[in-house]
Amino acid sequence: MAQVQYIGTGRRKSSVARVRLVPGEGRITINGRDVENYIPFAALREVIKQPLNVTETLGAYDVHVNVNGGGYTGQAGAIRHGIARALLQVDPEYRPGLKRAGLLTRDPRMKERKKYGLKGARRAPQFSKR
Repeated sequence: MAQVQYIGTGRRKSSVARVRLVPGEGRITINGRDVENYIPFAALREVIKQPLNVTETLGAYDVHVNVNGGGYTGQAGAIRHGIARALLQVDPEYRPGLKRAGLLTRDPRMKERKKYGLKGARRAPQFSKR
């Protein structure tokens, strides 16, 4: 018999996280590694657990994540977004709490593209009067 799983996709900056929630003891696995081994900063691990804390489901589900792109912070934000979206599939009643905490909103800030004639997105070449 197939086990129940809930799927959510989260994005932030250039990071994309595919999240699966499976009923379990609360283990978080990112790209086949334990969360403590994958993300070295405790603050970012707390960011990942935010949606589970808000909905009071911290020990109820095992979280399996495939994430790529970006750095630690972007990936942590993408995982948080994905977990929040997956929790909506678990129970639509979680929506008001997650929305109030701002966990369902996709962070729209992206890297600005480089423009021609400039050295970066806005950085102009050095100016010299002579």
